[in-house]
Amino acid sequence: MADITIKVRKDGPYEVRGEIELVGADKNIIPLQHEGVNFLCRCGHSKTKPFCDGTHKELGWNDETPAE
Repeated sequence: MADITIKVRKDGPYEVRGEIELVGADKNIIPLQHEGVNFLCRCGHSKTKPFCDGTHKELGWNDETPAE
């Protein structure tokens, strides 16, 4: 099994390191943005979901702010 690490970044996205396959709700494979490390949205406001685009910073989102 490959080594995969998922780190919850303080007031930010999930940092996913390792070889992964990301599958959408429609069961289609979602192309990864980068090989080896990808950042997945936690705030729910990214324009590039499921990937983080930094929108959480603009909104002032933090770990205590519930996603809408």
